Amino acid sequence: MKPQIFIDGAAGTTGIEIHQRLASRNELDLIILSEDDRKSDKARGEALHAADIAILCLPDDASRQAVALAQGSSTRFIDASSAHRVADGWTYGFPELIGHDAVAKARYVSNPGCYPTGFLALVAPLVKQGLLPADYPYSVNAVSGYSGGGKALIARFADETDIALRAYGMALDHKHLPEMQTYAGLTHPPVFSPSVVPAMRGMLVDVPVLLAALPGAPSADDLHTALSSFYAGSPIVSVAPFGSAPAEFLLREGAAPWDGLELHVFADSDSSQARLIARLDNLGKGASGAAVQSLNLMCRFDETASLSL
Repeated sequence: MKPQIFIDGAAGTTGIEIHQRLASRNELDLIILSEDDRKSDKARGEALHAADIAILCLPDDASRQAVALAQGSSTRFIDASSAHRVADGWTYGFPELIGHDAVAKARYVSNPGCYPTGFLALVAPLVKQGLLPADYPYSVNAVSGYSGGGKALIARFADETDIALRAYGMALDHKHLPEMQTYAGLTHPPVFSPSVVPAMRGMLVDVPVLLAALPGAPSADDLHTALSSFYAGSPIVSVAPFGSAPAEFLLREGAAPWDGLELHVFADSDSSQARLIARLDNLGKGASGAAVQSLNLMCRFDETASLSL
């Protein structure tokens, strides 16, 4: 019997992209609600109970409500909101870090945030291997396409056509910080400086590190070798060759959907400083693509099925 999949919040940006990735999949069935039924708790509750796996593309409170509506069922969940990312009983949906089998077996999976995906991919393996200290004062400079802010931010960019960049998070309390600290195993949350540009999709996450001040003074080559080994064989996460620095990184307004994650290590001439940079699509591995990857694992399908890589 084919798995029954329900996307709760299918009309939102993340939900639309998940549906696009799954619509042509013959090995599963999508439960589709009418526009009126999408607003009905009764209809949603019935769909949640009927589903083998429900993918929640909702605001945090609505995601918690959806889980409550499914009480008494055996439905499994992938939550794309930030409601359950550090919650007890939920598996963090980053299989390259948490383990593919852990995600495959989980009933409750929480999709990583887009910015944390880049940060954790770079930092978590290096902290785990002892090359970077857990108590280092990490900072994160990141820029994203506006789709990560949902319909409201998309509309603001459409209305205010002269905006070149929006820097935000000035209160230093961004909702992504708990998962960054938790899954990298850090003593302190990083200083996070996010910004948004007038491009639909795309993301760069930049973590500067003063190597000369670290215990043991690891070289940039050490970091690159460790990351390359950690992600060896991954069909989704790649590590660019060391020393292959592009002249610049670009985010393009018309970029196509992409579900990969590309990591870079750059250094100065004496390897006293390094920049760790992750390039991804905030709607791909940063949201919809990650949800589909987890779904594939939970259903024991090919991990990369319907992903753009």
